[in-house]
Amino acid sequence: MAQSIIITGASGGIGRITARRFLSAGWRVGLIARRADALRETADGTSALLLPCDVTDAAAVDAAFDTAAKAWGRIDALFNNAGASLKSVPPDETSPDDWRRIIDVNLTGSFFCARAAFARMKAQDPKGGRIINNGSVSAHAPRPGSIAYTASKHAITGLTRSLSLDGRAHNIACGQIDIGNALTDMSATQTKGVPQADGSIRAEPMMDAGQVADAVLHMATLPLETNVQFMTIMATAMPFIGRG
Repeated sequence: MAQSIIITGASGGIGRITARRFLSAGWRVGLIARRADALRETADGTSALLLPCDVTDAAAVDAAFDTAAKAWGRIDALFNNAGASLKSVPPDETSPDDWRRIIDVNLTGSFFCARAAFARMKAQDPKGGRIINNGSVSAHAPRPGSIAYTASKHAITGLTRSLSLDGRAHNIACGQIDIGNALTDMSATQTKGVPQADGSIRAEPMMDAGQVADAVLHMATLPLETNVQFMTIMATAMPFIGRG
């Protein structure tokens, strides 16, 4: 039987590209994002399961995972990919509402989805599964003016480590992929210039986002006794090593 995965943030960008890569590899794929019309575009006539919901709504997330578990019989993997960001802004100009929105989507939404996946993986027979969290190179080093986003991605690392530890007793593996400068429709503006630590605005090298999808597929297809705990995949010449 084909393996199954739920991918959040599947309405575009990395989520859409990764969903299509898993579908092409023969996986059963569930798509989560707020807009059903965008999920239909991602599915593009395939058998993907559309699960429109807001990841910050715990009840809606649970209902989406219940739908997937009922349709497939089990959930083998989750790619916790949904996220939000802000334009570069100093800490004192980051509004409380913007802070809450970024933390709600990037951290709380990831927790709600991981929580739902963990419960179903723990209960299914045979039990077990894999959770892959989308971190960022910002989980290691910030960009200027990114306090909310960077804090949320550092927190994802804590989420990953805790899920890894707590999952051992239930054959649930958890890993994190930290992505730097993958070219999608959403990230295309980075080719025109990004704030640098020295105050300048410069374009940065980008990489093919399809390589990210291949990396997530590799992580997901490993046997559960093997885990990629942390992977950084990035444009080779981007200013990450030595950033600051």
